[in-house]
Amino acid sequence: MMGAGGVGGYFGGRLAAGGCDVTFVARGRHLDAIRDNGLRIDSCDIGDAIIDPANATADPKDVGVVDYVIVAVKLWDTEDVGRAILPMVGPDTTVLSLQNGVECDETLARVVGAEHLIGGVAFIASSISEPGVIKHIGTMQRVVVGERAGGSSPRVEALHNAMLQAGITAEVSRDIERTIWEKFIFLVGLSATTTLLRTTLGPVREDSDSREFLLNVMRETVAVGRAKGIDLADDYAQNRLVFVDGLPVDMTSSMHHDLEAGNRLEVAWLSGAVARFGRELGVATPVNQTVFTALKSHAAPRL
Repeated sequence: MMGAGGVGGYFGGRLAAGGCDVTFVARGRHLDAIRDNGLRIDSCDIGDAIIDPANATADPKDVGVVDYVIVAVKLWDTEDVGRAILPMVGPDTTVLSLQNGVECDETLARVVGAEHLIGGVAFIASSISEPGVIKHIGTMQRVVVGERAGGSSPRVEALHNAMLQAGITAEVSRDIERTIWEKFIFLVGLSATTTLLRTTLGPVREDSDSREFLLNVMRETVAVGRAKGIDLADDYAQNRLVFVDGLPVDMTSSMHHDLEAGNRLEVAWLSGAVARFGRELGVATPVNQTVFTALKSHAAPRL
């Protein structure tokens, strides 16, 4: 697992608890805690888990060639991480990105080779609650994988089966690019509203103005996706709003967590990307442009 935060720590932890040989590439106090006390998952869904001892390192060179590299790092690190994982990539290694955004696979493909990549997306509300501990909120913990060109393959099925055996809700998509965009639409809406308004999902959807704001963020993202040739229904944003109504009131986004913690934000690759795509395609994206403009000062690297 290249990254052991809310996504990498949770899904890597479940795979390790399920019997897979998993090495976590982490850093700082989180790495120290995993080495000293193992990795703990706190979850009200399928139960807590403790992986102790847990294999963890700061340097991918320590790991050697592996069957799968799962990338779960912040978007600005994608290209650097692609280069960092090269010592783990052999002729038969499969690389899977479970990052946010819709541009990660193209970035990784330029570095490690497109033949190594499969597509995937993770649906979960989780974060590092303290070093060595992953907090999972709600019941959603789902991964969808598929070949980037469409359909499945033996390497996709092997990973899918390993996830199922570990208790992860896992699926194979016949059109993983569309699945990635479907998640992106929801994520852009969730991150934009919870971060800009500094609140959780419950208050966003209960107030008529912020609810309309959320819908418009998603509508613009759907319009951009359709202009890029993604097979999305014209009313997909409205359908996502129905989905939002069934989520926990305390759910929020990793970008909101990052803002509250004073960390760098991924907004340039979320609402910022929607606005950038819109300019390139001639699609109006005023709401996402506003979100990006309001938050971009937090997107610069912290010194």
